[in-house]
Amino acid sequence: MEQALQQFRDAVTAAANAGKALRIRGGGSKDWYGQRFDGEILDTRAYSGIVDYEPTELVITARCGTPLAEIEAALAERRQMLAFEPPRFGAGSTIGGVVAAGLSGPRRQAAGAVRDFVLGAALMDGKGEVLRFGGQVMKNVAGYDVSRLLAGSLGTLGLILDVSLKVLPVPYCETTLRLEMDEAKALDQLNLWGGQPLPITASAWHGGVLIVRLSGAEAAVAAAKQKMGGEEDRDAAPFWQGLRDHENAFFSASGNAAPLWRLSLPTVAKPLALEGEQLIEWGGAQRWLRGDADARTVRAAAAGAGGHATLFRGGDKAAGVFHPLAPAIATIHRNLKAAFDPAGIFNPGRMYPEF
Repeated sequence: MEQALQQFRDAVTAAANAGKALRIRGGGSKDWYGQRFDGEILDTRAYSGIVDYEPTELVITARCGTPLAEIEAALAERRQMLAFEPPRFGAGSTIGGVVAAGLSGPRRQAAGAVRDFVLGAALMDGKGEVLRFGGQVMKNVAGYDVSRLLAGSLGTLGLILDVSLKVLPVPYCETTLRLEMDEAKALDQLNLWGGQPLPITASAWHGGVLIVRLSGAEAAVAAAKQKMGGEEDRDAAPFWQGLRDHENAFFSASGNAAPLWRLSLPTVAKPLALEGEQLIEWGGAQRWLRGDADARTVRAAAAGAGGHATLFRGGDKAAGVFHPLAPAIATIHRNLKAAFDPAGIFNPGRMYPEF
């Protein structure tokens, strides 16, 4: 692997000296995500493999080019999992891309986001130097927790070389409930359940049906099922997988090529008066909108409800893929970019045009 590291270092220093951009890319499963994707490709797949896996410690460390499928297979052998359920978006997905994109699946509502599971990371900065942050245990740190800062950075701070992630056991028992109700009722019900000790690990509302996944000890799942009511679906695994990987009808855009927006809102936010088809996840905190409303209208509605909106797929990226940053936050982003990538070579403009 030293040869691959040296190739990375040579590419980074050459790009910095020439003032040319590098396009960090693993399996290419998320090439569509973000503002733009320019520069010479720096392929990470040669730097692959699980470095360390301690099932008893619930920690796995892997190089950036390691296929997500390889990691999940190793965990499955020990009945463990990446609890944030990263969307795969294709067989080529790599663990470096998983962390860089910072996207989480249905279980995020209960388990937490990608950044909550990152224990440590190694990063090659814009000078070709290898920096290490965090470790392989959960502990308190002073100042920036840089390893977690990399989650969702879209490769703009540097080349993620390897990551250490916390893993969790696969739930002993799991089932799904389906209840017919409108959007307003579903949001109220999700918030009511959210304040109770129920083993809810995922939820989705779409087309007048609320779907809830229960996971945990058999007794806890049985008690929750009796309390919540609804129709039990014992064969719901394909539904949750399709939701996680955006393979179901809503996300596939069959017959509907309208832009797909991702809105992050407080769970208590009321239904949004926006034209288009909606799907709601994470107890009401994540709301997907497929429709032709312009960016200003969508973002105004999200901001008015206390959240923000991302143009996830399709649409006119000239309006900005990610919600505009407040001036103070933008300054922090620029300072971080300058500290880790002074020549501005890593994925420039992928998140925001100015860095």
